Amino acid sequence: MEATTSLLDADAVGDLVLLDPLTEESLLHTLQERFRRSDIYTYIGNVVISVNPYQSLPIYTPEKVQEYRNCNFFAVKPHIYAIADDAYRSLRDRDRDQCILITGESGAGKTEASKLVMSYVAAVCSKGEEVDRVKEQLLQSNPVLEAFGNAKTVRNDNSSRFGKYMDVEFDFKGEPLGGVISNYLLEKSRVIRHVKGERNFHIFYQLLAGGSAQLLQQLKLCQDCRHYGYLNWESSGLPGVDDAANFHAMQDAMRVIGFSPAEVTALLEVTAVVLKLGNVQLSSSYQASGMEASSIAEPQELQEICELIGLDPGILERALCSRTVKARDETVLTTLSVPQGYYGRDALAKNIYSRLFDWLVNRINTSIQVKPGKQRKVMGVLDIYGFEIFQDNGFEQFIINYCNEKLQQIFILMTLKEEQEEYIREGIQWTPVEFFDNSIICNLIENSKCGILAMLDEECLRPGVVNEDTFLTKLNQLFATHKHYESRETQNARHVMDASLPLQCFRIHHYAGKVTYNVTGFIERNNDLLFRDLSQAMWAARHTLLRSLFPEGDPQKVSLKLPPTAGFQFKASVATLMKNLYSKNPNYIRCIKPNETKTAMVFTPELVLAQIRYLGLMENVRVRRAGYAFRQLYGPFLERYKMLSPRTWPRWAGSDREGAEVLLAELAFPPEELAFGHTKIFIRSPRTLFDLEGSRQERVVQLATLIQKMFRGWRCRTQYQLMRKSQIIISAWFRGHVQKNKYKQMKRSALVIQAYARGWKVRRAYRRYFRSAASTCLANFIYRRLVQKFLMGLRRNLPPLAVLDRTWPPAPYKFLAEANQELRSIFYRWKCKKYREQLTPQRRTLLQAKLCASELFKDKKKLYSKRCRGRGLVGGGGGVHGAVLADGPIPSLQQPFQGEYLGLTQNPKYQKLHAVAKDKLVMADTVRKVNRASGKTVPRLLLLTTEHLVLADPKAAQPKTVLSLADIRSVSVTRFSDGFLALHLKETSTVGSKGDFLLVSNHLIELVTRLHQTLLDTTAQALSLHIADQFSTRFQKGDVAVTVVESAKAGSDVPVCKKRGSHKMEVLVH
Repeated sequence: MEATTSLLDADAVGDLVLLDPLTEESLLHTLQERFRRSDIYTYIGNVVISVNPYQSLPIYTPEKVQEYRNCNFFAVKPHIYAIADDAYRSLRDRDRDQCILITGESGAGKTEASKLVMSYVAAVCSKGEEVDRVKEQLLQSNPVLEAFGNAKTVRNDNSSRFGKYMDVEFDFKGEPLGGVISNYLLEKSRVIRHVKGERNFHIFYQLLAGGSAQLLQQLKLCQDCRHYGYLNWESSGLPGVDDAANFHAMQDAMRVIGFSPAEVTALLEVTAVVLKLGNVQLSSSYQASGMEASSIAEPQELQEICELIGLDPGILERALCSRTVKARDETVLTTLSVPQGYYGRDALAKNIYSRLFDWLVNRINTSIQVKPGKQRKVMGVLDIYGFEIFQDNGFEQFIINYCNEKLQQIFILMTLKEEQEEYIREGIQWTPVEFFDNSIICNLIENSKCGILAMLDEECLRPGVVNEDTFLTKLNQLFATHKHYESRETQNARHVMDASLPLQCFRIHHYAGKVTYNVTGFIERNNDLLFRDLSQAMWAARHTLLRSLFPEGDPQKVSLKLPPTAGFQFKASVATLMKNLYSKNPNYIRCIKPNETKTAMVFTPELVLAQIRYLGLMENVRVRRAGYAFRQLYGPFLERYKMLSPRTWPRWAGSDREGAEVLLAELAFPPEELAFGHTKIFIRSPRTLFDLEGSRQERVVQLATLIQKMFRGWRCRTQYQLMRKSQIIISAWFRGHVQKNKYKQMKRSALVIQAYARGWKVRRAYRRYFRSAASTCLANFIYRRLVQKFLMGLRRNLPPLAVLDRTWPPAPYKFLAEANQELRSIFYRWKCKKYREQLTPQRRTLLQAKLCASELFKDKKKLYSKRCRGRGLVGGGGGVHGAVLADGPIPSLQQPFQGEYLGLTQNPKYQKLHAVAKDKLVMADTVRKVNRASGKTVPRLLLLTTEHLVLADPKAAQPKTVLSLADIRSVSVTRFSDGFLALHLKETSTVGSKGDFLLVSNHLIELVTRLHQTLLDTTAQALSLHIADQFSTRFQKGDVAVTVVESAKAGSDVPVCKKRGSHKMEVLVH
């Protein structure tokens, strides 16, 4: 609806066909108003008018592409995407070749419009690797051609100085296959000169700004633009334009298209040659004959050019300064004057650049062309220079305006033809339309016998003195009475004084206005001659690309036939273009420049009005409105206006045409305002359409009010029903809640009553039957229950089985404390039993020895307590095991019991000692024997076996004393932490005649313990052990009282024994 409303907006209609009244002022006002609203696109039927905003607008996003994709042309706002989509769908779906003609003057945005068309078509095509490659190559041809074919002019910073027609070829699915580019009339004169404020072609500035230092050195160029004559010896940067970035973009585009690095290098070398030719300066001299001759003033530039192209400098110098003239069989070499030399130099530069551009176009075509044999559809896009009216108009403007005349001719004829075909197709009588037919102007220019171009060619070929004056005189004679031709001479003949028309000029009344052309340079530019010497010099170069541009320079193919003139070539090209366009369905984009200063969103009415006139927009609107200004298919028409009749609203059951007839009959429009075609309704005047649209707007307001009323009613009803449903749910839940609470209260009351009733019954039964034995029964039950609970809890909370863990749960009740303690003792003894059952025999023996030591010495001798701080079985872990064996907490020795300390098995010297005892060894150690007489100690080897105790000399390893265990009466030790012991022997012992033995051992505890165990095992009698500080010993001379004193004077290891008379001995221990 938004798009259609935009088209029918009375203040700024989107389609100028609906403009009422139709005048130049109203058309200009509509374009200005739409431009103010940033609506730069306007329709004339299916023709798009584009006004250049000179700024970026947010109307070309991917979302916009999707909005216009597969849309109805008139169902969306005017946009260039709409015409591109319509052309693409016509090509894809209806198999009709299309062409899009983009016209307008320089600076109107034709190049940008062609880019937008191509980018839209590329966006809506299907995706795929090959398709994307083709699309990218087609799009990347633009930066390359713009670099070499566009330039800054006073009207446009990126003006196309050539005409471009691109045929994009598609397959039957609408996927691009490739394309062909045709170029028309490159403005090659710009290579050698351009007016102040303009620039040469972009490529020269891009190359100097973006080329690397290495590349510029290779091309023998410097970066400063002021160094080059063809750039007017000045630096000409463009604000907002980055020439260096554009150069890199052009190189990237070449790589995408498929240019090889060698081709790019060759292309830039030829470009550098053109630029450097402008710096070749000539100097004047005179020959002996007095004729003027020219020579190279500065050979350096010429030398560098020849190095680039691989040519002998002498050959190029001769070609620039002299000319070879062939007359029949004679060849004459003539020198050239300085002006003639400069003419040849500039002609060479123009020809090199023009032919290089043609080669570039052909090279691009080689990459993007379609392989032969494929069925294809074609969409042509024509981007060609617009109509030009300058202060001084020359040959180029004449040719350009001729091309625009031909395009205007095809535009009028195709538009009329399309209108006539639609009327015939719809069965409506065709109304003849009066319009300006510019064929008379086209004939004036292109007539093959007496047209201006024919006269110009004839003048160029005529022998004798030929100049512009004779050409102008011939035109004045031929067209003296032509109403579209004027000159000073023809005006004088008509007795019209026209001071604005100079002598060397003629004027043509083009469709776009009167243009005055200066004939100066017409013949020279039409001839476009290049001396054969220069062509042959280029052919002689070793540069492959440059050599290929001048095939006529081959000496084997010398031809005396003059090449066709520029006017003849362009006329033939235009004829081919027109034939191509006539074979396709045309789509038009008319571009308008809003101001001369290229300022964003500034609209100059006078300038736009002039373009409206020469673009023939008024004639276009009149042709489009021939007979009927508006037409639309019955379906969309009925869908839009059916609300205006009760019979068609809201639904029409019949055909769309019948519905439209019923609708319009009820609206009572005059019959002459309407016509019913086969598929469309036609409305004659825009006023009738606006009345129809006004009625629709009023009806839309009524329907909107009705919809609002119905919606409000529906919303209120829905809200009421929702509230009623919510109230019912809330009520149901509340009643349920109340009943649940009432039930819970009743249940609690019933439980209380039941409890009281059951209690009463129990009390009554108790009083009757169980009163006498109730207390005992209850007490026993409670006791058993508590004991059961205690035992079950104990079962669940038994401590770990580790023997070190002495934890035990406390008794929950006091009366269970004794039983709990007994259970704890039983459990601990059971754990110890389990642990003992896991012990090996060796381990058990060791632990029994330590248990025996504990029983003998615990709390009796300090040496035992001192060595009971450790943990472990060996070296301090026996506390637990002692407890395990004795079922009690008995500490153990830190010093391990090894038994054998002498290493008897390793020392052969000691092995015979073991043989003396002839029984099982229990312990072997080194001790010190105290001399009975002096108290001094001497070392002895002690061997304890199951039956004997042997004392031997450690040096000789000879037994000194062999005691039977049965001879040992008792053993006395001190209570201190020393190793002193007295070995008391029986009086009946044969060895005991000398008396008791006093010994010092470092393993006293182990020695006594093993002696005790051995005696117990052998004699079944325990060792008599005395632990005291004083004891009596029997020596040979009598009894001696031994007193043990703890003193710091004693050594740390060996006690000090001192005799105090014959019957006393004092032992100092540490």
